[in-house]
Amino acid sequence: MSRRPSLFSWSFNFTQTKLIISCRFSTIMENSRSSFPFPFQPYSIQEEFMRSLYGALDQGKVGIFESPTGTGKSLSLICGALTWLTDLENKKQQEMAAMLQDGEAALSSSCADPSTSSSAEPDWITDFVQKKAERDLVSKLKEDELKRKRREERLQMIRNNVQLKHALKRKSAEEDEAFRLIQLSKEETADTAGEQEDEQIIIAEYESDDESRPKSRFTVAEEDEDEELVEEHVTKIYYCSRTHSQLAQFVHEVQKSPFSQDIGVVTLGSRQNLCINEEVRRLGSIHRINDRCMEMQKNKHDKQNQDEGVKRKRGPAKSVCPFNKATVLQHMRDDILGAVHDIEHLLKLGKERHSCPYYASRLAVPPAQLVVLPYQMVLHEATRKAAGIQLKGQVLIIDEAHNLSDTLSCIHSAELNGAQLCRAHSQLSQYADRFRSRLKAKNLMYIKQILFVIEGLVQALGGKVGQNPQSQTIQTGTEMLTINNFLFKARIDNINLFKLERYFEKSMISRKLGGFVEKYAGSGVSPHTPSNNKENRRTDGLNRYLQTLQSSQSPSPAPSEERQASAEVESMLSASPMMQVEGFFKALTNSNTDGRVVLNRQGTLSESSVKFLLLNPAVHFAQVLQECRAVIIAGGTMQPVSDFKQELLFSAGVEEERITEFSCSHVIPPENILPIVLCSGPSGQELDFTFQNRESPQMMDETGRILSNICNVVPGGVVCFFPSYEYSRRIVSHWETSGTLTRLANKKKEPKKANQVDQVLNEFSRCIQRCSVSGSSLTGALLFSVVGGKMSEGINFSDDLGRCVVMVGMPYPNIKSPELQEKMAYLDKHLTFHFQPHTGGRSPGQALIENLCMKAVNQSIGRAIRHRGDYSSIVLCDHRYSRPATLSKLPGWIKQRTSTYSSFGPAFAAMRKFFLEKKQTQTSVSYESNK
Repeated sequence: MSRRPSLFSWSFNFTQTKLIISCRFSTIMENSRSSFPFPFQPYSIQEEFMRSLYGALDQGKVGIFESPTGTGKSLSLICGALTWLTDLENKKQQEMAAMLQDGEAALSSSCADPSTSSSAEPDWITDFVQKKAERDLVSKLKEDELKRKRREERLQMIRNNVQLKHALKRKSAEEDEAFRLIQLSKEETADTAGEQEDEQIIIAEYESDDESRPKSRFTVAEEDEDEELVEEHVTKIYYCSRTHSQLAQFVHEVQKSPFSQDIGVVTLGSRQNLCINEEVRRLGSIHRINDRCMEMQKNKHDKQNQDEGVKRKRGPAKSVCPFNKATVLQHMRDDILGAVHDIEHLLKLGKERHSCPYYASRLAVPPAQLVVLPYQMVLHEATRKAAGIQLKGQVLIIDEAHNLSDTLSCIHSAELNGAQLCRAHSQLSQYADRFRSRLKAKNLMYIKQILFVIEGLVQALGGKVGQNPQSQTIQTGTEMLTINNFLFKARIDNINLFKLERYFEKSMISRKLGGFVEKYAGSGVSPHTPSNNKENRRTDGLNRYLQTLQSSQSPSPAPSEERQASAEVESMLSASPMMQVEGFFKALTNSNTDGRVVLNRQGTLSESSVKFLLLNPAVHFAQVLQECRAVIIAGGTMQPVSDFKQELLFSAGVEEERITEFSCSHVIPPENILPIVLCSGPSGQELDFTFQNRESPQMMDETGRILSNICNVVPGGVVCFFPSYEYSRRIVSHWETSGTLTRLANKKKEPKKANQVDQVLNEFSRCIQRCSVSGSSLTGALLFSVVGGKMSEGINFSDDLGRCVVMVGMPYPNIKSPELQEKMAYLDKHLTFHFQPHTGGRSPGQALIENLCMKAVNQSIGRAIRHRGDYSSIVLCDHRYSRPATLSKLPGWIKQRTSTYSSFGPAFAAMRKFFLEKKQTQTSVSYESNK
């Protein structure tokens, strides 16, 4: 009888057997799902969405998913992705059990009946190697299975609120593990005595240029970290969005899903959002909060050494954070994994537990199955590493991704003004002078190089260091340079910026300089020119304070504004700009073709700036795409998609075969939306809101007549979007003079101007509610907004708040902007081969202009329809919207129902009929419900 084939019959090497595991795991999920757990009966488009999502995750695709707001996109993402993750884990367990059974059977059979070998080695050697490989693999499988069971048992006990006894008796080695994970500042106690109060701001010896030489203390501490002490990361899904409010909304959807009791979820945020130490929170600036927090961690590490018997050196006692204790952090980590929490819940839980939510949430990342975090923490490599995020083999979902390209460019761009450069140069010079005798030669050499580069940047702007930047006048103008040409212009091309970048990272000089400035502010550290005279140093801080008071006396502002202004000045003078300088240095290490440097001279050195502009965001997105198993890019309005794929995916090396697209219609019935392209106004004036024509009195008057007619037939709220703030001011001012605004106010109440968005929205909502019940001549409210402003994204104008959205003109970006022109030139040069033929013969740069405009339009008009029973009209006021190429860039569910009207009469009749039918429908529904 033939023996069952052994799993190891063709492999005796343990490394090769691990390849077998990965090969078998890669084929375990071939079948797609037909049904998904859901809190209620899903819409058909939600089922289609989840099936497409499941398939994309299973096949390791880069998916572009478009689902209009109001169609339950978040819940579809949650249920589709977590169903896939659950199936993956179940099938992994089945495969693991089968392989373990095969391995044990092969091991026992090989011991009972050793097989003969035809290899050149003696039989006993072949037999030994084979048995060792089999034993190693079986041991590894058993170990993985044991870890999985323990992790599941632990999470189950946490969810059942069972107090874990072993959590109260942590061994010292486990406490060391927690300290390692939360310790970002890995400096050891200084070896030298004397002036102990300055030891935290003195740079340690640096000798990392030559890798063959012994590494410095902080290099060894940072690079030789024992990875085995860090908890193993399970397969997980990273979900990121733009704002904390969007993340909180997503977490609330997770709480409503069928997975809320079975999934480990952790929400990450910055120290500024999660810190509960009031002493630290009062610092305000995120940089100062970060520095103070890490300083406290360093103090805690020193205190631990004292507890272990290390004698403390002379000097003042160092403050430590009372919320950062290993045991309570581990307890809070368990609490985080035991239930679904958003940022607000984490803060509340941290205050109850007297434990730091920031570090506890980071400790919860490895065992969590769903990690919710903002864009910056996952798209910026340094931030990603600092947060302990590992993307290798994981799933990344990027929501609200319509502006992903701009977000990547913004995150990796950097800008410095002349005042910051002069202040950084002055502070670093004084730091070097004060501690010259205590700094090693290598540190002094690098400090001189940093000062030399800063001086070169100032000279490139036309100024000089050592002088007040406010009094230095320079010729106004803008200059765009490649990175290499800028380095030659600033005369810093002989400096190795990659070594400087490494020095910044390893020496942590930016943080140490910040501590130095904070400690000695007012006692010799000047924001501009260093003082060598000791008497001048003693009075320098007082003189600055008197100057601040003197400058703030003309014309006297309100007390609250005065306090705010003085606080901002104090914060500016006490903070160090070296962090921003470090970021700019890092930006200059990009490839010469991927970025440009903009010199913007504004009359004085303090107002002038040098900016790095990233032209190729794909270079930073490529690593994310390569590491992740699958990437899902989702949004309510992803159109137009063509430029997105070209700029971010094709340029990052993603093949067409790996990209999958999904777009669904809206859940509302077709009769609930009325999109109209209006080509002319009531008087027959063609609507041409080009820059040359839009400010003419005739065009402004015609726009007023259109709005007046719309307000006569539209109940509830009307939201009118203008292409820019300047045009909004001009046209409203013209209407005030001509009386148009008064006529509009007879039908629609205009909310009074307010500084805060919430105040405007509350008044807008109250106006509509009062008009609906008062029976007055007013039928609602009219809200003026600007495309790209705070009202155009993230605000829901549902139901009566947005019965009509009016788009005045097309919000094209400023074509004369040097930065935009450079971006267009870059796209024309590098994306020609990838460009699709359906763009109507336009170059990639020209298509960029159109796409930026239509993205902004789609975001604005998508504010209205928010749920299945909602209805609204959309009026696009400009004849250019009727072009087929422009119409094709509207969301599919709007484009299919859009009607173009060359004259105003038929369009107005269609609107009146639309709202009359809705009124009759509501009346009949109300009558039936009253019966």
